[in-house]
Amino acid sequence: MFRHYSLSTYFRQRFGCKVSKVPLDAGATCPNRDGTLSSRGCSFCNEHGSGTGLFGRGVDMEGQWESWTVPLRETRSPFLAYLQAFSNTYCSPGQLKDVLERIAILPDSVGVAIGTRPDCLDSEKLDILAALDVQELWLDLGLQSSDNAILKQANRGHSAEDFARTVEQAAGRGIKVCAHLIAGLPGDDDDGFAASVDFVSALPIAGIKFHNLYICNGTPLEAEFLHGNYKPMGFEDYLCLLTRVLPRLRPDVVVHRMASDPAYGELVAPEWALRKQEILNRLTKAMLEADIWQGKTAGAESGIPAWYSAKAPLPPSLT
Repeated sequence: MFRHYSLSTYFRQRFGCKVSKVPLDAGATCPNRDGTLSSRGCSFCNEHGSGTGLFGRGVDMEGQWESWTVPLRETRSPFLAYLQAFSNTYCSPGQLKDVLERIAILPDSVGVAIGTRPDCLDSEKLDILAALDVQELWLDLGLQSSDNAILKQANRGHSAEDFARTVEQAAGRGIKVCAHLIAGLPGDDDDGFAASVDFVSALPIAGIKFHNLYICNGTPLEAEFLHGNYKPMGFEDYLCLLTRVLPRLRPDVVVHRMASDPAYGELVAPEWALRKQEILNRLTKAMLEADIWQGKTAGAESGIPAWYSAKAPLPPSLT
């Protein structure tokens, strides 16, 4: 049995089969890049905003969807559309509704995950999300750290309080929120990251993504690294940190990601960020050897929850 509640397990419980995420670029931008808050962006974010850049190359969402899904439909259907690049609710309510309605009718789609920032949502936009007629809806919401001083240093442009308020408002509408946290931000340490995990675990989130900070080309962080002012976290240090924080994460929270996934050609350092499968394998082994599991000190003290197995039903919080 798994020792954490993985996204693949959740999908098999929910749909009875594997569900593949398909990244889509809807041409979104960000208030932290267009001059509204800043023109520099976050210290770790490059000009692609964690996206494919396909929209800028003239490929619309339907074309992107076809290019990803057609080769896989015989063996890996259904799919979940993931609006990944930049802040996908940073637009007018009408534009947001149009994008979501186009996604809702994509062939073999069971729903959508929407990547954005907490300061790019309001009641009207949350109502639009909640009304979307899809089987599965996730709001991927970037926090990165619960320490406002760390957020300021990373040039995030929002606060931890902004994040908490948005989570409460989204959860109140039945929207599942996936919180994003980054380990290794400049000025942060293991205690700070553990505090961030405690912070989000106390909120009504339904999922979480753990990211190890890696250095992308074309970012402010790259300049700091090249000048010797920043050293990325080591492989073993990151593994140790995950084994420390997972027991304190609520057991019903779906872990969407355990490690970052650099796009081809963008990684500057560290090299180990490319070894995603090794990270997962080593983490599984370390948790087994230490006899720990997600939630061991946060609601699952008596043992590994049954729903960590794909054959078990969903936990009550997600039914």
